[in-house]
Amino acid sequence: MTTAHEAVLVLEDGRTFRGESYGALGETFGEAVFATAMTGYQETFTDPSYHRQVIVMTAPHIGNTGVNSTDMESQRIWAAGVVVRDPAVRPSNWRSQGDLGEALREAGVVGISGIDTRALTRHLRDRGAMRVGIFSGEAARADTDELRQRVVDTPPMTGAALAAEVSTTEPYVVSPPDGRPARFRVAALDLGVKGMTPTLLAERGIEVHVLPSTTTFEQIAALEPDGVFFSNGPGDPASAEHEVELLRQVLEAKIPFFGICFGNQLLARALGLDTYKLTFGHRGINQPVLDRTTGKVEVTSHNHGFAVRWPEGVPTDQPADTPYGPVRCSHVALNDDVVEGLQCEDVPAFSVQYHPEAAAGPHDAEYLFDRFVQHLSSYQNQHDENEHDEHNEHEQNGRGPGAQA
Repeated sequence: MTTAHEAVLVLEDGRTFRGESYGALGETFGEAVFATAMTGYQETFTDPSYHRQVIVMTAPHIGNTGVNSTDMESQRIWAAGVVVRDPAVRPSNWRSQGDLGEALREAGVVGISGIDTRALTRHLRDRGAMRVGIFSGEAARADTDELRQRVVDTPPMTGAALAAEVSTTEPYVVSPPDGRPARFRVAALDLGVKGMTPTLLAERGIEVHVLPSTTTFEQIAALEPDGVFFSNGPGDPASAEHEVELLRQVLEAKIPFFGICFGNQLLARALGLDTYKLTFGHRGINQPVLDRTTGKVEVTSHNHGFAVRWPEGVPTDQPADTPYGPVRCSHVALNDDVVEGLQCEDVPAFSVQYHPEAAAGPHDAEYLFDRFVQHLSSYQNQHDENEHDEHNEHEQNGRGPGAQA
């Protein structure tokens, strides 16, 4: 086991915690957020939505089950930094292929251990998510006021456009498994997509074309998709002007749309609704959400620091008017009444704020992928009926294949 070095965590408001280094030595900056989960730390750290965030794990023991290649949600660790109380001395699990501390070190991710994460979490809960720096080794010996100033000089999450930094640079295709023929083709905009998402779509007979965040509507239309999907991702939805304009073109074309997390916020903005920054966000598992469509309560996994602002004066159980027709708040968080889903009435579009693909949580919300398939099927049937009606109209007007010249 590698020898730990002195480390210090400095928040932008001056609160300081001293502990030991964990992961790589050096310094890192980001937004301090806390994640409430006892399991799934590897899925959390490799989620691109955590880009430029320093994750405080509320569970005291982290690293017990090690790391493995299967639980990676992307090709790398995206967390800007990791904060734990008691890292595991050694991993113990039949699936383990390595030690978490070593994995963080190899990835160059700076962390800190041995601090009172409960006190830090309570501080963030009361004061809100804020900028933070972790300094270890020689960097930890600098003057605290100087370190705090360096934290304050870093950019805040509000206004940050980060999707392009985590998106794929080249399109790729995920096909249905076992050589099964595809029932549908979906254009999936990668805003920080987790690997499980296109996998779950492909398992339902969808040929998933994963596209860069800079993709244009013309490029999407050239694929002749049966539907469009917007993934989760980091950053402020108010900064995603290209993605919002792209989504408006999708809505105008009435192509079925499904969005999760960041995609939910972008659907809101495309419809003309506003978004805002939550005090400390929803991150972690076991978060109850009411699906108003079924009346069922789902236990869900979350990672979002921004949320949809429902129009003032309109109850969340009533539809709101938009340029694309009425939209309903289809899901609501039971802890704080945050809007957790949208369902359009005049265009085939819906979205949720949480993660139905999350391997770190239960599978209560996986049905949403089936709901998307139902939307695709309805759209395809309607399209076929319209073509059939047009063909019959041409026949009746003497313009069919058998018409006399």
